[in-house]
Amino acid sequence: MKTLLKIICAASALTFFVASAQAEIRLKFGHPAPDTDLSHKMALMFAKDVKEGTNGSIVIDVYPNGQLGSDSQLIDGVRSGIIDFELSGLNNFTGMIPQAGAFTLPFMFPDRTTAYKVFDGKVGQSVLDSLQTFGMKGLGFAENGYRNISNNRGPVRVPADLAGLQMRVNNSQALNDLFQALKANPQQIPVSELYTALETGVVDAQDHPISVVEAFKFFEVQKYLSLSQHAYSALTLVMNASRFNSLTEKEQSVILSAADKAISFQRSASQTAEEDKIKYLESEGMVVNRDVDRAAFQKAAKPVWDRFIATNGDALINDILAASE
Repeated sequence: MKTLLKIICAASALTFFVASAQAEIRLKFGHPAPDTDLSHKMALMFAKDVKEGTNGSIVIDVYPNGQLGSDSQLIDGVRSGIIDFELSGLNNFTGMIPQAGAFTLPFMFPDRTTAYKVFDGKVGQSVLDSLQTFGMKGLGFAENGYRNISNNRGPVRVPADLAGLQMRVNNSQALNDLFQALKANPQQIPVSELYTALETGVVDAQDHPISVVEAFKFFEVQKYLSLSQHAYSALTLVMNASRFNSLTEKEQSVILSAADKAISFQRSASQTAEEDKIKYLESEGMVVNRDVDRAAFQKAAKPVWDRFIATNGDALINDILAASE
């Protein structure tokens, strides 16, 4: 009888162990930013809140520094299910959704408050919903912030100051068109390779938000920083759609709530830290100028809008502008 009882207890313990092991869902979250960047802090907060909200049944491992691949590789990984979450610039999704390039047009958003209003409203949600077609669940938009120009030749105050610069750009068609219109020589280089490209002189200028300049230490290889704020740069948080749909309704709710909280934290911290980061860049030797003729740049950017409309129509632009009011 005692032997039988021991067997039953052992079997029960084994069943409990197996059930417990099966109960834990382990997911991967990849992003390209350094582990010192706000994107990483946001990802860690998200992972922590999901684990707590699901009582440990969902554990998210975060991989910064492009450990799981470049922006495009991360997106492909989420689509295929190899990666569960990823966070990268909205510009990386415009190959699938060309109309979404409207968000990246120069001088689209006059301030962050307007950008948040649009991204968090029906217009932004329509873009997130359209990602379903490509196997992804859009969870929301964080930010890199406003893009500014750095280079090694001198301060940029008017469009003519960009003429002839070898300018690194991302894969946003709008930004490529902008710097081409400003008579710079745009070159697409992955951000993971940009430091070396600047250091070796492959390019002598680039544009990124302040937080990226600081996080990637571009101040070590760039002398001048001009606060042009020529385009707002959003980050898109996505999850593999099949994985999301496989979760319980409660788990899905936790994921969505944790995403909202993490995005809110990241945006707030991004704004609060920006002036301190500018002072830090100055302390590291960068010459920062704010006297940029934005009106002149806006005028020079008009052909970029015209080209976008000719290719993609103006429906989303009109929706953005209407939602901005």
